[in-house]
Amino acid sequence: QVQLVESGGGLVQPGGSLRLSCAASKNIFSGENMGWYRQAPGKQREWVAWIANDGVTTYADSGKGRFSISRDNAKNTMYLQMRSLKPEDTAVYYCNTFPRWHSWGQGTQVTVSS
Repeated sequence: QVQLVESGGGLVQPGGSLRLSCAASKNIFSGENMGWYRQAPGKQREWVAWIANDGVTTYADSGKGRFSISRDNAKNTMYLQMRSLKPEDTAVYYCNTFPRWHSWGQGTQVTVSS
């Protein structure tokens, strides 16, 4: 069964932090590059960061220096630590393989607002 479950979103003030989690079924996660994506209202979905199976990370310019992606292969779980959040980070955040192969999960809403 293919499953991706994102969690950890919420409402945070500008400058705040959040940690997102992605629980994936083993048939998706194991041995695969994994990525975080986001879709802001009225905008195309975009990738935010991805992590190779060996832990090498790559970030889009939007999150460099503020976001940190990590994974726990034993738990089939991926994380996105977000710091110094800005209103423009407001979006629904999704996880998937990188590049994306599977259907999207429900995502987790991140709202950055004072």
